[in-house]
Amino acid sequence: MQLLVVGAGEMGRWFARSSGADEVAFADRDRAVAEAAADALAETTPSRAVPLDGDERFDAVCLAVPMNTIPGAVAEHADRATEAVVDVSGEMRDSVAALREHAEGRERASFHPLFSASNAPGNVPVVVDEDGPVVASIRETLSAAGNEVFETTPAEHDRAMETVQAKAHTAVLAYALAGDDVDPRFHTTLSAPLGDLVAQVVDGTPEVYADIQDRYDGSEAVAEAARTLADADREAFVDLYEDAGR
Repeated sequence: MQLLVVGAGEMGRWFARSSGADEVAFADRDRAVAEAAADALAETTPSRAVPLDGDERFDAVCLAVPMNTIPGAVAEHADRATEAVVDVSGEMRDSVAALREHAEGRERASFHPLFSASNAPGNVPVVVDEDGPVVASIRETLSAAGNEVFETTPAEHDRAMETVQAKAHTAVLAYALAGDDVDPRFHTTLSAPLGDLVAQVVDGTPEVYADIQDRYDGSEAVAEAARTLADADREAFVDLYEDAGR
């Protein structure tokens, strides 16, 4: 399989390494980033950088771009694929709709690796909008590498992301903003892991987290729950605590 990866960042490079492609081309708005990605992969897979606005065609195209740019990227680059178009944007509703509109007659799938590339393998939900041998091969290769690849729907995926991403990120960052520096000896078996989660979140790319907050509801629900807890009297707090346990 000859693969074009549009977006040569962390997830684009991960997909290039993990897809089972025989040859990989990287295209990025920053040509130097595409060249660096190609150089990094060249030891194991023939790879090169190509122009972002080129017209060369490939067996498959993978869009690894920010979720807020995915519809435009699919529209621009879907025709560069002869067999399959996939994405790893982390968003399903708009990406699947764009794939369906602009990649008619080709295999189509939206993958969402639920981890950073440095933490692979992990869980990878996928919406397969049009199956075929290329998409099947990618799924098999990802599974063989230890990833848990499972089918979902755009609605199910996006509903889950409201909790596991938007709400979780809000809760962790709120703790980081509200907490004070303390002597590490005071940390408990609860606060210490929370501190580890804060470190993990703030080590990421803030624009990615901002895109998630823009795309998915959830942050207001966390803020409301925190305010309810803060305003609760003793009896109400006990009830809320028990509700949380259920």
